[in-house]
Amino acid sequence: MTENSPLVRVHVNIEISAAALQAVVANSKRKTGADESGHYRVDTADALADMISKFLQQKGFEDFSRDPKNY
Repeated sequence: MTENSPLVRVHVNIEISAAALQAVVANSKRKTGADESGHYRVDTADALADMISKFLQQKGFEDFSRDPKNY
């Protein structure tokens, strides 16, 4: 990723497998743990967004987006 390029937050609709979503929810809950009443206080949508952002940064989405063949 370009070092000088600022990051912006965008809201998009994406398609992922149900299994991937279940894994994110389960692992987010496992990482956070339940409170005293047994409820999980974790925003799994934010966890998913963070995970996808991390993946895109690490896997070179910027270069991928520059290639006209990917459109």
